[in-house]
Amino acid sequence: MADLEKKAKEAFIDDHFELAVDLYTQAIALNPTNPDLLADRAQANIKLNSLTEAVADASKAIELDPSMAKAHLRKGIACMKLEEYQTAKAALEAGASLATEESRFANLIKECDERIAEETGETKKQAVEASVNTLSLKEEPEDISCQAPMVTPSKSKYRHEFYQKPEEVVVTIFAKGIPADSVTVDFGEQILSVRINVPGEDAYYFQTRLFGKIILDKCKFNVLSTKVEIRLTKAEPGLHWASLEYKKETAVVKRITVSSEIAHRPTYPSSKPKRVDWDKIEAEVKKEEKEEKLDGDAALNKFFREIYQDADEDTRRAMQKSFVESNGTVLSTNWKEVGTKTVEGSPPDGMEMRKWEY
Repeated sequence: MADLEKKAKEAFIDDHFELAVDLYTQAIALNPTNPDLLADRAQANIKLNSLTEAVADASKAIELDPSMAKAHLRKGIACMKLEEYQTAKAALEAGASLATEESRFANLIKECDERIAEETGETKKQAVEASVNTLSLKEEPEDISCQAPMVTPSKSKYRHEFYQKPEEVVVTIFAKGIPADSVTVDFGEQILSVRINVPGEDAYYFQTRLFGKIILDKCKFNVLSTKVEIRLTKAEPGLHWASLEYKKETAVVKRITVSSEIAHRPTYPSSKPKRVDWDKIEAEVKKEEKEEKLDGDAALNKFFREIYQDADEDTRRAMQKSFVESNGTVLSTNWKEVGTKTVEGSPPDGMEMRKWEY
C-alpha cells in the first residue's frame, strides 16, 4: 500500500492525474479508512475537474479525521468550482480554525463572501418573480409526468426515481428494510450525497450535482420500510428541473406555466451585461493547449497524458504496472508483454518508453 501511495504522489507531481487517481483508488481499496489517501485523491480529482468525486473524497476524509485541515481545504476548493459557495465557506472556515497560519483559507473565504453577495442580489430578483409564479401554482397537482430513473452506478443495488412539485423535488431510493441508522444523507447548495452502509454488506454511495440549488435547512429525508424518501426544497420555487442531475445540455431551463394574466405582464429592456459564452472560451483554450508546442519534459509529460487518456483498459493496466514495478523509470503500453513478468527498472538517466507491437 505504501508503494502505491508513493507512486500515486509521483504520478501527481508529474501531472499524470488520471494515473494518480487510479493508483490512489488501488491504495484505498487496501486501506479504506485512511483519510490521507482520500484527501490526496480529492486533490487529483480536482485537477481532473471531477468535482463531485473530489467533494465525496474530501467529505469522507473529514468524517474519518475531522482535524485534517487539508481535507477541509480541498472540499472548499471543489465546492467553489461547483459554485457551491455557502458549502465551500463552511468547509473553509472549519479548516481555518485548524490551521490558523495558513493564509489560503482567509483568501478563499473572502472570495466566497464576494460570490455569495453577488448571488444574493440575483436571488432577491428571483424571489419576487417566484412569489408571483407560485400564486397560480399552489393548487396544481404533483408533476409526476417528469418521473424518470436517476442515472445510477453500473453496479447499483437500489433503484432511484424522482418527481417534482413547484416548490420541491422528491427523490426516492427503493431500499427495503434498511435500518435508519445505516442511512446518511448530506445536502449541499447544489449537491445531494447519500450513503447506505448496512453491516455485512457492501456500502452504497450516490452523489450528484443537482439541476438547481436547494435550501439546506428545509431539506429532509425519511427512512421508511420499503424506501428512503428525500425532499429537496427548491431555492427557486416554480423553476422546472428538466432532470435531477445538472447537465450542460439541460442548463437552459423553463419555468412551470403560470396563468395568462401573469404571463402577459409587460417587459422592459434589461441593463444586465451581455452573457459571456464560457463554453466557447473553454473550447478555444483547449484548442490552444492542444496546439501548444512544448519541449523537453513538458512535451514528454503531455505525450504520456494523451496516451493514458485515450488508452483502452489493457493499455492502462500495462502503464500502471510498468510504472509501479520499475520505480517510475519504464512506461509500457503492452499488457501481453508486461502482464506475465516483473518490469525491471531502467538506468536513472530518464524514463524509458516501451511500446511493443501487438
